Amino acid sequence: MFAVVQVGNSQFKVSEGDIIQANRLDFEKGKSIVLDKVLLYSDGQNVKLGQPYLKDVEVKAEVLEQTRAPKVVAFKYRKRKDSARTHGHRQDLTTVKIAKITV
Repeated sequence: MFAVVQVGNSQFKVSEGDIIQANRLDFEKGKSIVLDKVLLYSDGQNVKLGQPYLKDVEVKAEVLEQTRAPKVVAFKYRKRKDSARTHGHRQDLTTVKIAKITV
């Protein structure tokens, strides 16, 4: 059994017990949340497809922690004096464990 859920602007294929890292969600550590933007649900035999979302399917999850991704460095260099530029970025992430998919 799996579902495809939309969290923010990202889509994830999840099953019960999966751990995903989504862009920062405004929930505290240890809190239970409901992901109601389910795009697709499959139980192995039948497939339900939303238009755009399924109304009768919910994914219950628990927030494990608020973290940050590893640093991504963007370096631009042009062959002139004083023409190098370095930028760094760390994305804020929320780690979520999928508890149950209910139909």
